[in-house]
Parts: sequence; structure tokens; C-alpha cells
Amino acid sequence: MQALPDSLCYLNGEYLRLCDAKVSVLDRGFIFGDGVYEVAPVYGKRFFRFHEHMARLERSLSKLRIPNPHTETEWLERMRRVVDDYAERYDAPDQLLYLQVTRGVALRDHVMPAGLTPTVFMTTGTLKPASPEQRHQGVACVTARDFRWERGDIKSISLLGNVLARQISADQGAAETVMFRDGFLTEASACNVWIVHEGAVLGPPKSEHVLEGIRYELIAELCEELGIGFNLRPISEPEVNAADEIFLSSATKEVLPVTRLDGEPVGHGAGKGKPGPIYARLYEAYQRAKAEQSL
Repeated sequence: MQALPDSLCYLNGEYLRLCDAKVSVLDRGFIFGDGVYEVAPVYGKRFFRFHEHMARLERSLSKLRIPNPHTETEWLERMRRVVDDYAERYDAPDQLLYLQVTRGVALRDHVMPAGLTPTVFMTTGTLKPASPEQRHQGVACVTARDFRWERGDIKSISLLGNVLARQISADQGAAETVMFRDGFLTEASACNVWIVHEGAVLGPPKSEHVLEGIRYELIAELCEELGIGFNLRPISEPEVNAADEIFLSSATKEVLPVTRLDGEPVGHGAGKGKPGPIYARLYEAYQRAKAEQSL
């Protein structure tokens, strides 16, 4: 068994060391994966896009009929205590905070029991950003059929499909698995996927097959700021293969260029197989947003 750190975590109203935290074996998160989660980046002990993360948490909880156990103010108070303790203990002001809410503890039954007290868990760790080499050279990705369940819009803790999808790329030494459903782009195993076509950023439309990443609205805002075209529409697999640029977005990757897809270089002409100019502009704008919008 891997040794657990002694960093502070939050569990059901208590602050305790992560190595001492325990939940019931009848928790519906453990039995059914009946719960949701959020992952929020922290820069200099300040939360980035906090309100957007809280809004998505509320959307996911409501879709599963789980009451939100805390107000935004209560969430922020608890998150700050966990983050501040970790920063002091490990000298790590940049972190990745994980929070999880399950339906609670009940005897095993597929039907959603009413009146349960949700299980709330929160922990944090050091943020590990993309390396300078990855930003300079880009990363390789592979493609696969999107075989996951039909409710990708819920940030569910039931992530076996995503685990299997990510392993496809890990087995091939790639950074991510870009997925297609019925011939159209959905997302990668743990991030959103964007393409650049004729100077405009294109992404899949919001649907039940795509998790609305926090960076969906952020990238739209950055494109508007930079005067870059932005559109959400169905994107076919041939369009992805012919894209001028491809990049990923997530809490850990921020925006990250894809320069090889299924072994083939991305792009055209002199910039083929290299991070593109739209990515570079968005990355710089992203860094400005981090400094301006953290809470």
C-alpha cells in the first residue's frame, strides 16, 4: 500500500490528516460511484475561477439530485484552510484542490434514498504544470472511439471509462486520448480539445457528451479579448486531422499544444508539427488572467 501524506484534509465537518481519513464501506460513492467532484487550481494560495467551479459543482449535484451541503462562502472557508495548511507545511503556494460530494451512506440499493447526509471530502496537493519542454515542443496524442457513458456533462466520480481512455494514450507514450463519437469530436479523457481553423478557435458544442470545462468560458473570453474568432459547433474527425492547430485545456494543462496526433504532425507548412501562433497568444493571455482573476 502506498503511504499517504499527513497533509490536512476536510471530511464531513472535520479537519484531519489525510492518512487518518476514513469513510463507510457503505458510502454510495464507494459502492456505486454515486457522487460528483471538482478540481480547482490554486495559484499563490488564490483560487482561479472559483465562482465558475462552484457553479459547475451545483449543476452536477442538481443533475444527481444531491443537495449542495455548503454555500459558496462555506466552501471557500473550508478550501482556504486546507490550502493554507498545505502551503505552510510543504512550501507549495500553487496547488490543485480536489473536492468530492457523494450521496451519503445507506444500505446497498440502486434507488436513490431520500434524506441522506452527503459525504463531503476535500484534499489538495502540489500543482504540477506542463513542463517548459512540453510547451516548447507540444505533446503527442492518440485518437479513440468515445466509449464512455452518455452523461459526460456530469462531473461524476464514476470515471472508469475515462481511466480506460487515458490508459490507451499512456500505453503508447502519449499525453492524451482524443475521442470521437459517431465521427465527431467530443473531448479527451481528462480535458477539453480545441482546434484552430483559418485563424479561429473551434470547439465541440455543449452537450450531454461533453463536460463543460471551466476553460470553455475562459477561452471564449480570451478569444474575444485577443480578437480571435471563436465558435462551438460539431467538428468531424477529418477536420481535426486537417486542423492548423490543436490544443488541450484543463485545470492542470491550462492550454497545451498538440503537435502530433496518431503519429502524424499537426498543422501545415513551416509550422507543421510545432506549437502554433494562436496557442501562443492564448497561453500568454491565460497567464494574465491568472494574475487578474484569482480569489
